Amino acid sequence: MPQFAVLIYSQDSAHALDATDEDLAEPNAHGDALAASGSLRAAYAFTPRDMARSIRADGVSKGPFLDAPQAVAGVYVIEARDEDEALAIAGTNPEVRGTGGVEVRLIHSGGTVES
Repeated sequence: MPQFAVLIYSQDSAHALDATDEDLAEPNAHGDALAASGSLRAAYAFTPRDMARSIRADGVSKGPFLDAPQAVAGVYVIEARDEDEALAIAGTNPEVRGTGGVEVRLIHSGGTVES
């Protein structure tokens, strides 16, 4: 079955190091629902953008690579029969109801690496 990456765009990540259970209730409930549906294959929540470091030819700088109103707050991988089903699954993300949104991309290749 095809896999799709769902990139979550938000004003910032809710997953600060000092985030409370209340702060994370909605995104965690969404992840739990995706896991229960059987479509979720992997999920990664990123820390807030001020913790990011960017590397370019001239060195390392503090902050995200791009200065934009929204940042990538996380990514998850789902399995779906086709793009339409992937869009329907991704459309349940809470960010879609707010000022952010999600980007859905078919995964061409790759996977976990065993060490």
